[in-house]
Amino acid sequence: MISHCVWLYFRFPLSYREVEELVLQRGVIVSCETVRRWCRKFGQAYADGLRRRRPRPGDKWHLDEVFIRISGELKYLWRAVDQDGNVLDILVQGHRDKAAARRFFRKLMKKTRAVPRVVVTDKLRSYGAAHREVMPSVEHRSHKGLNNRAENSHQPTRQRERAMKGFHSVGGAQRFLSAFSGISPHFRPRRHLMTAPDHRAEMTVRFAIWDQVTGAVGRPTTA
Repeated sequence: MISHCVWLYFRFPLSYREVEELVLQRGVIVSCETVRRWCRKFGQAYADGLRRRRPRPGDKWHLDEVFIRISGELKYLWRAVDQDGNVLDILVQGHRDKAAARRFFRKLMKKTRAVPRVVVTDKLRSYGAAHREVMPSVEHRSHKGLNNRAENSHQPTRQRERAMKGFHSVGGAQRFLSAFSGISPHFRPRRHLMTAPDHRAEMTVRFAIWDQVTGAVGRPTTA
């Protein structure tokens, strides 16, 4: 039931109370506060487990940053995806300057334990300055039209941000989006490229992986 509640919350634009109501329909009584604690405690662990099951990231990384409002203040969500659209990492920061770009580059390489062949960004100058300092041997392509892969990856986050009516703290946004970017894409194969039978077969495999990952993470004995 824990993994089911976490799946519902991170896969669909639901509130904790809506998750509580859905599982109540199945005859399970659990409070919205318990759902919140489960999502906070296990969401990141499940996301990390899914990431460990993925193949090594591709060697072409697309980076982009987009503004988000947190308690009315303007912040920036930095995101990196590889050429296959897999989310490599995200970071919520207050600025989009050289220091912020450098911090994201370093966090990204530490998280993936890899160095790309090519980095693709928009024309924000901070990327070029940080690139020359952190990974000067990596090819850097700076072009607005080449970075649609990263820009499109922001759409699920925008949808969820609207459903949640925004975020309330930088730490809360980072925690949620880090888990969300690991769990939600796992259940979003490229449906438009698949036939219905192929999609059902792919989802069956992905649910099996989810069961393996969530079963491997320790669970509390009480709610």
